[in-house]
Amino acid sequence: MRDAGARSREAYNKLAHDYDNSREGRFTRAFKDMICAHISLKSSDRVLDVACGPGTLLSELGGMKPITGYGVDIADEMIKVAARRYPALTFRVAGCESMPFDDGMMDVITVCAAYHHFPNPDLFAKEAERLLRPGGLLYIADVRWPAFLRVVANPFMPLLKSGDVKIYSPKEIVNTFTKRQFTSAAVRVSGHIQLIVLRRI
Repeated sequence: MRDAGARSREAYNKLAHDYDNSREGRFTRAFKDMICAHISLKSSDRVLDVACGPGTLLSELGGMKPITGYGVDIADEMIKVAARRYPALTFRVAGCESMPFDDGMMDVITVCAAYHHFPNPDLFAKEAERLLRPGGLLYIADVRWPAFLRVVANPFMPLLKSGDVKIYSPKEIVNTFTKRQFTSAAVRVSGHIQLIVLRRI
């Protein structure tokens, strides 16, 4: 079986040119709304959206404050669409474990409805630690399932064509990052959405 990254790349390349109107795009709309409702931004913040898709969330954050925006996605077609739509923002093809930016460069990192696709959250935590300045904030909005459903469904997640890996509890997400230079700043839950906010120490 191909790895999760390859499956994600293939699935999201196919969706890239009409992602926001696709079933997947409509599903993730509520996750974007939750980030926008709770994010703390300052003028001139450098904001990185990981798994940015066609750049919609990053553009919306830029409409809230005059940020310097960066986006990465494993799907090159998503990056082509994002760069064409939002030429004032910077987009790069990259996975979550190695991103082409300098140490301590970012003030804010967002991950919207993509964390359950990450093949190795520990490596992402290491990379987020490298990229965020001390005091910087990481926002992870992801799918929330009750424990019994995670136990039943998680073993089958890697079989899905879209590259899903695992649905995590809020505690699991927080623990991954507090093993590194992060402290938990907030955990918010609304229906099937969880928003985990972590501060870089």
